[in-house]
Amino acid sequence: MKSLAVPKLVPGHNATTVSMIEKKMFIVPAGYDPKKYGMFLRVERSSTHDGTGFRTVIFLKGCPLRCVWCSTPESQSTGIERGEGEAYGKLMSVEDLMAEVRKDSIFYFHSGGGMTLSGGEPLMQADFAEQLLKQAQSEGINTAVETSMSVPWKNLEQVLPFVDHIYADIKHIDADLHKKYTGIDNIEILDNVRRLDNRCDHIRFVVRIPLIPGINNDPDTLHGIGRFCANLRNMDCVQLLPYHRLGMDTYRKLGRVYPLEDLKPPSKEHMEDCCEIIRSHVGSACM
Repeated sequence: MKSLAVPKLVPGHNATTVSMIEKKMFIVPAGYDPKKYGMFLRVERSSTHDGTGFRTVIFLKGCPLRCVWCSTPESQSTGIERGEGEAYGKLMSVEDLMAEVRKDSIFYFHSGGGMTLSGGEPLMQADFAEQLLKQAQSEGINTAVETSMSVPWKNLEQVLPFVDHIYADIKHIDADLHKKYTGIDNIEILDNVRRLDNRCDHIRFVVRIPLIPGINNDPDTLHGIGRFCANLRNMDCVQLLPYHRLGMDTYRKLGRVYPLEDLKPPSKEHMEDCCEIIRSHVGSACM
């Protein structure tokens, strides 16, 4: 398989290494209970790509990574940001968000869908995420979490009893290249994936690879990820997600330069070639 050229970053751009304070803690205003309130970004309805069936996706603010291909730059900061008169971020209660989720409940039971927490990295707000997931499950609503796995293990551990599906990203298998393109190495991430695999008998566990041309689509990297995934006993499948440019306008609104402005999405044929490499190691891989 022919790999695409390594993309050129915008001059002067590097993935920003997040401080350990922001990585380990969610920065919140004083005087409120993080189990009851969280920093919310937006809700998306009618999703069929963020879990089984019809999903209501709750996006939470804050992410420990600074991926150069990030499609939701407005989710990275733990605080409220503004761009062109638009505010990104709002403190919301568990009940506020559950009221939004319940609006779609009739669709969940007919489609096998439910609520998905996404971000950013929703498990940076582990206390709030736990309460949301717990409340949803208590009402018979299927739950899913999309996570970078770049959080302390205790954050993952506390939500596991209330999760039906976990979608865990593996962005690169090489620690140095992971740090180059996301700001943080992958040591904690891969360790969390292994630990999750030993604890998720009751959870549908899917590994996702955001496929970025020239960054992680080469055969050596894909074979490395495939070999890693081959050792996971409880993983359901590997899903490859094609790079897209949908976040470019948000970078402009925030006054930021998009670092991969010349990069094009991979072709369907290239995606299938990459899937075949993963399939050579694991039983199931899809797009």
